[in-house]
Amino acid sequence: MKLATLFLAAALMGPAAAAPTLLVVTKQAHALALVDSETLKLVAAVPIGEDPHEVVVLPDNKTAYVSHFGEGTLKTLAVVDLIHAKALPDVSIAPLQGPHGFALRGQTLWLTADKSKAIFAMDLKTGEITSVLGTGQDRTHMVWTNGDMSKIIASNAVSATMSIFDSRTDGPMLAPGAPPAPASYTSPGYKHTLVPTGRLAEGFAVSPDEKEVWVGDADGKIHIIDLARDSVRESFDAGVIGANRLAYTPNGKYVVVTQKRGKDLVVIDAKSHAVAYRIPIEENGASGIQMQPDGKRVFIACPRDHFVAVVDLKIMKRIATIDAGREPDGLGWWVH
Repeated sequence: MKLATLFLAAALMGPAAAAPTLLVVTKQAHALALVDSETLKLVAAVPIGEDPHEVVVLPDNKTAYVSHFGEGTLKTLAVVDLIHAKALPDVSIAPLQGPHGFALRGQTLWLTADKSKAIFAMDLKTGEITSVLGTGQDRTHMVWTNGDMSKIIASNAVSATMSIFDSRTDGPMLAPGAPPAPASYTSPGYKHTLVPTGRLAEGFAVSPDEKEVWVGDADGKIHIIDLARDSVRESFDAGVIGANRLAYTPNGKYVVVTQKRGKDLVVIDAKSHAVAYRIPIEENGASGIQMQPDGKRVFIACPRDHFVAVVDLKIMKRIATIDAGREPDGLGWWVH
């Protein structure tokens, strides 16, 4: 009787939930690798075409987009069916060029268009590009937006600036004595503020409370932008030469920084701004960061060493490496 009860309980519970999947864009392999986050084993590698860079999981939780960059010349996104681990037809962003970074909010996907010196929004229900915001800057590379898309941030690496777009209502400018303009002439828009940062600053991280953004540059400095004033509040030398990507730990205590040059993952105290740890992870530089949502581990793409490093954030030590394919770069997280 007890055994039958146990079998019934197991049946009602259904199969155990699958472990989340780490998504790894592998540039030289031209594939999106799907890695079991528990076993750290490669589950599948899906061909995704020329020069893939960043990845995002769409709201249907079945599909991923991967940007085709090509030094700003390409005009497509790879599409991957995650359930069946197969490639679907590409999505065109023409006439925009050089898609790279993603920021997803609901059914709206914001992307950078590097060669077009712009960011743009895509309606995922229709596939239409619904908005384009010009930066006028070189190497518009990464993008972030808050929940209601009233503030959008993009990095412009070659121009050494950050573009900050704050929502506003734009109305017509009328000459004195002119009749009122039609109501349709008033529309939502954005104020664009350019914030100077540092040389080749492309990676950035917004604090969990969305009050500040940390930006890393090629010369080892971190620039902290006050998002209430859209200006740099502080810059300090953190010794992160060739800073590439930044990410806050989920509890907001630390900011982790990868370097294009150097062998360490640099962990900085978010309050004191002191370097708390330098964790040896690779030999030839690192790029993409994927924080595990519970904050226990962080995954780091090490493209020139051809592996993904796994760092335990409790003991602050590399505990494993993952062979996902040659030249891993952009990382993503798929819970299913």
